[in-house]
Amino acid sequence: MAEATVVDVPHLERRVRQRKETMAVLKTKFSHSLSCSVPRVKNALTGFFPVVLWLPKYKLKEYIWGDVMSGLVIGIILVPQAIAYCLLAGVDPLYGLYTSFFANIIYFFMGTSRHVSVGIFSLMSLMVGQVVDREVYLAGFDLDDTKAAPGENILNLTGVLTGNSTSGAFDVTCGKECYAISIAAALTFLAGIYQVLMAVFRLGFISVYLSAPMLDGFATGASFTILTVQAKFLLGLKIPRHQGYGSVVVTWISIFANIQNTNYCDLITSIVCIFILVAGKEVQERYKDRLKIPLPIELLVVAGATLASHFGNFHERYDSSVSGAIPTGFIPPKVPSFGLMPRVAFDAIPLSVISFAFTVSLSEMFAKKNGYTVRPNQEMIAIGFCNIIPSFFHCFTTSAALAKTMVKDATGCQTQVSSIVSAFVVLLVLLFFAPFFYSLQKCVLACIIIVSLRGALRKFRDVPSKWHVSKMDAIVWMVTMSASALISVEMGLVVGVVFSMLCVIIQTQKPKVSLLGQIHDTAHYEDMEEYENLMSLPKVKIFRFQAPLYYANKDFFLKSLYKAVGVEPFLEVARRRKAEKKASKRAANEAGRTDQTNQEVKVGLGSRELDFHTIILDCSAMPFIDTTGMQTFKGIIGDYEDVGVQVLLASCNTTVIDSLRQGSFFGKADRDMESVSFFSVHAAVQFANSRAKSSSSIADSLM
Repeated sequence: MAEATVVDVPHLERRVRQRKETMAVLKTKFSHSLSCSVPRVKNALTGFFPVVLWLPKYKLKEYIWGDVMSGLVIGIILVPQAIAYCLLAGVDPLYGLYTSFFANIIYFFMGTSRHVSVGIFSLMSLMVGQVVDREVYLAGFDLDDTKAAPGENILNLTGVLTGNSTSGAFDVTCGKECYAISIAAALTFLAGIYQVLMAVFRLGFISVYLSAPMLDGFATGASFTILTVQAKFLLGLKIPRHQGYGSVVVTWISIFANIQNTNYCDLITSIVCIFILVAGKEVQERYKDRLKIPLPIELLVVAGATLASHFGNFHERYDSSVSGAIPTGFIPPKVPSFGLMPRVAFDAIPLSVISFAFTVSLSEMFAKKNGYTVRPNQEMIAIGFCNIIPSFFHCFTTSAALAKTMVKDATGCQTQVSSIVSAFVVLLVLLFFAPFFYSLQKCVLACIIIVSLRGALRKFRDVPSKWHVSKMDAIVWMVTMSASALISVEMGLVVGVVFSMLCVIIQTQKPKVSLLGQIHDTAHYEDMEEYENLMSLPKVKIFRFQAPLYYANKDFFLKSLYKAVGVEPFLEVARRRKAEKKASKRAANEAGRTDQTNQEVKVGLGSRELDFHTIILDCSAMPFIDTTGMQTFKGIIGDYEDVGVQVLLASCNTTVIDSLRQGSFFGKADRDMESVSFFSVHAAVQFANSRAKSSSSIADSLM
């Protein structure tokens, strides 16, 4: 072996940290949390309402133009989307406008991101709509009906069967629509409560289990579900929205079974609108560097289609489905129905997790891009209150949306003032322009939704590149996407999370293992299978296991070690015992040569000398071990000691060292620590060779 000149590392003493008693720590934290002072109150208020900190520093001349322009553009985009996404949520278009208005106002006061656009989001709308349709169906309403019959029994906001009732200033019978928004409001209230609780108890770490491939697959699968839900509107088919697992497949079967009932007016309108929308999007993407502001293509399509439907009298002449009357003004606020909350308590969990995951990830991404910082915990609180407060005003679940956030960034947004401008645009529609959308065909809204899914559906083109980069990530994407599309959106989320975690477990169960060789004339060692021109060490085997050693991969660790070094110690012991028995029997049967000396010679001839005397376990890629891993280390040291091979540990981190010390791995008072564990592989190699030389010298002196 080529000896490298290396400075010996002295034995290092660990720092002694005195831990405070648990009760003392709890008492200190409790007293600190209950203490009250003017600075603490001020910090709490400014932390809860960040607008107090940044608004006084607002640079009017520098920021106002970008904020106004981005706010106007987002407001113009929000109006048709707010109306359209109500088809997904299963509620009237008015409530989508409410949701967009209140979410922007609240985020202005509580958000820390300057660019995130919070409001109505297709994925959230779909998940709300699935719950709403399920509960409406279970309540006995016909999913195809649009109004309750004058004399039918209906459900009031507490979920109790009553006679007809009215809702606010509009004197609308509280039938299916009233019950639907009551379900949506209760669901939204619970989702907001969950998000605030997650912020209070610092449970934001839950989002780390939502990996990027899993979220991409989930969004793509949900987009396919959204496409399926909207397909019937493109064709003007009047078929119910199916519930339960496999609803996508059942819906497509229903569509093809009723294809002969296609409304040709809706079909032609859909083709024209999709062509215009796609062409407008393509032009916008191709010339985005030249366009100072995005083209309001959705608003232009809505305006043109509404005028065509109104003057062409499509509803009466061709039985085309239209949005209907959208009243102006605001419905009086109402406390969400606590009687309905037990029915949707479980459904609110995935809504809350997905909502805050998208919001926090988008806020951090655009903050990094634009050179400022956000507070993730405050973002969770902000999006929580963007759900809690609007739920009192007949709104449904909100979240940050990537497409609108990118538009805000591209149009020169500087601060959250743009959210106020967007809310003002929606307010104008709510107060004055809502009735003008009466003749807007639902197929036009479906076209807007479907075209907005292009980005998510394009992810299918990225599958080959994902597979090339990481097969595991590609599999996670495909499994999550398939489960979300073919089973259900909620089940797709569960399947995606569980499968992602299983993939991590599988990777740690069968990690990469390798024998190491020395880089010539250095103290560095690397994988002999991956690198050429490495020198194999005589009499020393260096084994690297690139994963934590715990109960699930203990057997794989042992099998890999035995295969790498070529010796299974218990089999070697059994072989030697068998050889000794044969040698003893042969010696006893030989005439005239039965003296003890010759017998010992024969027994010695039955033993095979191994081609190595030391195994070094490189633990540098081993982040932790559990008790099973520690017992595994103890076992292999004892087993190989029986065949004359010593086992040494190298490059253990402090977590592994502490686990071994707590299990008395190094003996009483850690007396064997310096002779078993080494700071580097090279130090262990030098120790093994010096010990072998010493043993050889002693053996030679005794001969």
